[in-house]
Amino acid sequence: MSDDRTSEVTRHSGAARRAEPGISRFRVCSFGPSRNDSRGGSRHAHRILSALAFAFILAICTFVGWVVSLGPLPLDEARQVSTTIVDRNGKLLRAYAMTDGRWRLPVDARTAVDPTYLKLLFAYEDQRFTSHRGVDPLAMGRAALQFGTRGHIVSGGSTITMQLARLMEPRRQRSLHAKLRQMVRAIELERILTKDQILDLYLALAPYGGNLEGIRAASIAYLGKEPKRLSLAEAALLVALPQSPETRRLDRFPDAARKARDRVLDRMVEEHQISADDAKQAKAVPVPTLRRPMPILAPHASDAALNTIKDTPIIKLTLDANLQKVLEPLAHDRALALGPNISIGIIVVDNESGDVLARVGSADYFDETRAGQVDMTRALRSPGSTLKPFIYGLAFEDGFVHPESLIDDRPVRFGSYAPENFDMTFQGTVPVRKALQLSLNVPAIVLLDRVGSSRLASRLRQAGGNLVLPKDEAPGLAMGLGGVGVTLQDLAQLYAGFARLGTTKPLREVITGKDDREPMRLLDQVAAWQVGNVLLGTPPPENAAHNRIAFKTGTSYGYRDAWSVGFDGRVTIGVWVGRPDGAPVPGLIGRTAAAPILFDAFARSGKLPAALPKPPKGTLVASNTKLPLPLKRFRPVGELVRAGGEQAPHIQFPLNGSRIDVDRSGGLDAAAMPVKVAGGVLPMTILVNGTASGEIDSRRQRLIDPPGPGFARLTVIDATGAADTVVIRIQ
Repeated sequence: MSDDRTSEVTRHSGAARRAEPGISRFRVCSFGPSRNDSRGGSRHAHRILSALAFAFILAICTFVGWVVSLGPLPLDEARQVSTTIVDRNGKLLRAYAMTDGRWRLPVDARTAVDPTYLKLLFAYEDQRFTSHRGVDPLAMGRAALQFGTRGHIVSGGSTITMQLARLMEPRRQRSLHAKLRQMVRAIELERILTKDQILDLYLALAPYGGNLEGIRAASIAYLGKEPKRLSLAEAALLVALPQSPETRRLDRFPDAARKARDRVLDRMVEEHQISADDAKQAKAVPVPTLRRPMPILAPHASDAALNTIKDTPIIKLTLDANLQKVLEPLAHDRALALGPNISIGIIVVDNESGDVLARVGSADYFDETRAGQVDMTRALRSPGSTLKPFIYGLAFEDGFVHPESLIDDRPVRFGSYAPENFDMTFQGTVPVRKALQLSLNVPAIVLLDRVGSSRLASRLRQAGGNLVLPKDEAPGLAMGLGGVGVTLQDLAQLYAGFARLGTTKPLREVITGKDDREPMRLLDQVAAWQVGNVLLGTPPPENAAHNRIAFKTGTSYGYRDAWSVGFDGRVTIGVWVGRPDGAPVPGLIGRTAAAPILFDAFARSGKLPAALPKPPKGTLVASNTKLPLPLKRFRPVGELVRAGGEQAPHIQFPLNGSRIDVDRSGGLDAAAMPVKVAGGVLPMTILVNGTASGEIDSRRQRLIDPPGPGFARLTVIDATGAADTVVIRIQ
């Protein structure tokens, strides 16, 4: 019975399994997948992974495409700065705003920024600036945590590099997209620039309100100084302002700026960067409330350099900012004292190098009534008597006169030209030294007649003095008293030749690398020293020290220009006073108007006058009584006394330098030109341009056939070999 039951149950179970196939499949699934179902699940997972991979690749490609679409970094635009003019030591003379009016000055963080400021900047803005690669995850996490715990922004997560990226590509809106862009750009900046370059760019671009960009522009405009040396209060203020430059402008919102500065100080105490006492003292310092103008030192020199040197952010001049700074007020104050419309030019030249150390082009650059923007150191003006030392120098060089020789100051006539002294009096016989020191006109013109006007003009041009004569005029005796045009800078270059013992050097004002200037000859060493020694004894202005500065004054015809040029062993200073429009100024005299300014300029230079060079080897230093006979007294050619008592021949007609009009319409006899001679021992021969043209008769005269138009040289030689020569112009 049990077997039957078992068989029945078995049959029943099998029938049940056959009748319920779903149950069987369910059970199979519940205990493990079948081979077919396993394959289906794998295909499903693979599709999910493929979709994720595709989405990831698509995101990467999209991100890469977005990065590529950003284009190259605008580094060239970011590196554009205001053109700055600096002196020989790198001090700022003048800056020019950019074309859009912004002030953005180049800066070198290593040498031009106070370390205290950099310490506060890194501690406040980017503590790991030197170690991160553009993005600082720790700083971003800290900023988020501080915001979450305190409810307000305590510190930002942006690095200095990210801030630089934002400044290079400013965006008004704040968004995740903008922040992501900054991060990408920051990484790119770190890849192509060094840390120093990034810091320098940031310090040049950081906004400080209005049109001020960069720490230098802000420090100069708000603090009146370069950021090289800052107090703790000043450093904290300059760190705080760029966070909100427009709402913290010192000239508009000083209270907001002060509060921002104090928050920086409090943060530095928390960061243990400064002590609480130091922070307290810094907070007690008031913040500036006014914006200062940008410095404008040596504006004329700066303008000239800017017009000469193109596309250079920093132009270095040979000027000394400290000297320039004391001479500009000197010119301004003296011009006001001298009267309306008066301007003043001052130039200082280093004797050894020929570098221009200071240039004051006018009394006030912004004074239109004085034509302030006209550079009077480069203006062509009549030099008055300031060329006389060069006449004496050539006379000393030729050896026919000595500083202790005697010379006559008496009425004399050269054709229709009769020079007179400034005071309309004559001194009689005086030493050559005194004649130059008193600036007597007659002795200077007599010596110029002997030296030759053309030779003087040629020698000065050879030494770099660009003399300008009236149109169609040849050099004449009048140039010795100012009948020629010259600039103050050329005159200073020529006078520096005395201190250099006979050589001049072209002036230099812009430093552009290699200096290939060559010295130019002015005089021989002895003659240059003798002139300097004579000028050293020129009576100085009232209340000025004697024998400290070798100088010469000059006054042009009609009281239009007053000059004074002086030198010691170190520098040469030239001063011009007058009206830029050339109008006369009654009573304007070099000795009373220009010389006091010259001596004051030497005094304000901050250095005692340096000694002039010692006399060169072979210099004759002797009193008049110990001079050789020919040097005891100067006489014009033809009046030289020989040991036997006879006078040398002297051509009385035609006069040296005269013009002779010859009428050739009446034949040769009508065109004959008389030659008259005084002194000399008969027989005497006359030569025309080196060719014998007969003998002088007993009346000491002869008619000669004049040569063709142009210059002609007439020479008379007597029986003893003494001679006299004149150069005339035939028309």
